Amino acid sequence: MIINADLHIHSRFSGATSEKMNIESLSLKAPLKGIQLLATGDCLHSGWIREIKQCSVVEEGTFEFNGPRFILSTEIEGLRRVHHLMYFPSFSTVEDFKERIKPKSKNLESDGRPNVDMNGEELAELARDVDALIGPAHAFTPWTAMYAYYDSLKECYGDLADYVSFVELGLSADTDFADKIQELHRLTFLTNSDCHSPHPVRLAREFNRFEVNDATFDEIKKAILRTGENKLILNVGLPPQEGKYHESACSSCYTHYTLEEAQRRRWKCRCGKRIKKGVKDRINERANFKELQHPDHRPLYVHLIPLAEIITKAVGQHNPFTQSVTKRWNELISVFGSEINVLLDVNIDDIARVTAPAITEAIQAFRENKVIIQPGGGGQYGTIKLPKEGEAITVSLGPEDTQTSLLDY
Repeated sequence: MIINADLHIHSRFSGATSEKMNIESLSLKAPLKGIQLLATGDCLHSGWIREIKQCSVVEEGTFEFNGPRFILSTEIEGLRRVHHLMYFPSFSTVEDFKERIKPKSKNLESDGRPNVDMNGEELAELARDVDALIGPAHAFTPWTAMYAYYDSLKECYGDLADYVSFVELGLSADTDFADKIQELHRLTFLTNSDCHSPHPVRLAREFNRFEVNDATFDEIKKAILRTGENKLILNVGLPPQEGKYHESACSSCYTHYTLEEAQRRRWKCRCGKRIKKGVKDRINERANFKELQHPDHRPLYVHLIPLAEIITKAVGQHNPFTQSVTKRWNELISVFGSEINVLLDVNIDDIARVTAPAITEAIQAFRENKVIIQPGGGGQYGTIKLPKEGEAITVSLGPEDTQTSLLDY
């Protein structure tokens, strides 16, 4: 069977997160996006564990509520601010892991994404001991990622580097960029939303498509490890140029610089503030290949943005949260069942029969990679121009930790 999965979200128990990030809301929103499986996020937090336990048990480590299924996951901030993703096979392994890290964390019960005084090797060793999967979260972002502070998996995870089975690409990188680094070729790449709100512009803005026998933890584990016939068959995510840290740029005035210019200026912008190294430049520093090379197991990567944002651009608006955009989004979902169907699977002629020509053309432009992108950097998202537009229209994809008003949707 083919399933779509978003394997990195947060609950309302994490900072700067919508109160609507609860099991019931997620279970209602996920089908509208076309998602059959979500990772719970925040499964070390006692309040969130209690809510997860309201779900029906499909099998150990897999839960169901209103149709969508959930597997146990968390994001942890270790030493040097590096973020790690983990997937657990059962509540008992979660509790075991939690007991072991408790002496190393001051906010285990107060933040869904806890901080621990442990490095990557220590966390990977505990993950192995409880049979959990572990890998770097949004591995290339310049603030809280493995490659921001380490030059290799080995440097981050030490003797446990071989136990790492996946890497999450994050919004500013894609398969073409990440596969420039040879040590990543053996790993499965995950594309997840890291969302703080269940609104359709957040939930599953990046997702994975798996071929499995069932939507369960064990089947997803086999797909990530690529054992048997299970496998990841598609990564879907934002164009990496749209990511807010794609190019090197000033974190204050957002002036962009080439790597050579930034180095020559010693990473100080002409405005006096600091230039933040972009994902593109960091990957190119670590690149082992000049020519594009993918391992045989690497699936296709499709660049898309959420449907509400495509509609926003197509009709010339600036805000994907307006009633008119929501109305057009609902019209498409009511006919075709889910956003993912509209973006990827439905024949474009069928879409044309139920929506405005401008929206149909915009969806087709994304499917055919014909959009024009002004890259992001320094903490400012990129902008997208449709091929027939005269000027780019900036659609706010702003950071969720500052645009808290959007969390109410």
